[in-house]
Amino acid sequence: MPLKEKLMEDLKESMKSKNKVRKDTITMVRAAIKQKEVDERIELSDTDIEDIIAKQIKSKKEALSDFIKGNRQDLVDLTNEEIKILLEYLPPQLSDEELEAIVKEAIEATKAQSKKDMGKLMAFIMPKVKGKADGKHVSEIVAKYIK
Repeated sequence: MPLKEKLMEDLKESMKSKNKVRKDTITMVRAAIKQKEVDERIELSDTDIEDIIAKQIKSKKEALSDFIKGNRQDLVDLTNEEIKILLEYLPPQLSDEELEAIVKEAIEATKAQSKKDMGKLMAFIMPKVKGKADGKHVSEIVAKYIK
């Protein structure tokens, strides 16, 4: 089932079950999808929709640190719940071990040795892990392997 249809089915289900957080989260994603489709006059593919969801997860994670600093546990809990819901629509995330294997392979393939080669490495790795890992997390793992 295409992702757009799955989102619509889940929206209907969350409305029937009166799950407000889930309904609001799915509505937010659908609005972002619709906005992009209208702006660019295109029909988004599942990959494009996954990109939108990944961006929303990233912004939620950034907001999370502000909520923690502001001592707003209610918003921390809500944001964590929203992230959990959004992750359901992405492919399974890669484990640290899988990411490390990809990083090691990339280092061998690009002959990267120093931090100067970080851009070259990330350009090699990111297409392989797109939608399956956060770029920030990937760069942290890469930083462990190159000096």
